[in-house]
Amino acid sequence: MYATFKPAAQSVVMPENVARAQFPGAHLVVTYKGGRVIYAEGDSVDKCYQVCAGAVREYGLISDGRRQVVSFHLAGETFGFEAASKHRFFAEAIAETRIIVFARRPIQEHSPELLALALVGMKRAQEHLLVIGRQCAVERVAAFLMDLSDRLGGVRQLRLPMSRQDIADYLALTIETVSRAMTELKERKVIALRHVRTVDIIKPDALRSLCHRAALRS
Repeated sequence: MYATFKPAAQSVVMPENVARAQFPGAHLVVTYKGGRVIYAEGDSVDKCYQVCAGAVREYGLISDGRRQVVSFHLAGETFGFEAASKHRFFAEAIAETRIIVFARRPIQEHSPELLALALVGMKRAQEHLLVIGRQCAVERVAAFLMDLSDRLGGVRQLRLPMSRQDIADYLALTIETVSRAMTELKERKVIALRHVRTVDIIKPDALRSLCHRAALRS
């Protein structure tokens, strides 16, 4: 179920406009096939990770067996930070994903970057709680698309690595509701759907205004 670690070369090739985290100590590069678990709930927190290429979802299992996706991690982003000694969630590659793995102890002892990265993750988690707690379905999907665009440098064409079921499990919606929300945004000519996983943002200001309107109500 788990991929095998492979020693990394001294120089890791990152995608354009993506910088490698400047963590001290040795690192490994691991390639995971889609659906492979990176770490499971209850595993020891002894490593930190940076996505080099691909994407990762973190999720938990609710008592009735349903899945709740709590975060997505894209190229250049780091994850795996926990306050406790055990992971609370599963982390899984969405598609074939290359990840840089760092030992946690040298980072904790020497890296001033760790706190900043942890705070970024905390801010994103807080914003996600506001999204699923306050907004209607169209506003949730709009906020999701706008967040992805911002994280990818403001791109207007989104090639979604995650499925609509992933998005539904992240936004606490059904897959049918996500599809209806996408269709409504398309009919408003805010987005265009080239493919089920390719979204063109036609009116970014209109998309952002949906997010701001909901934020004002909260």
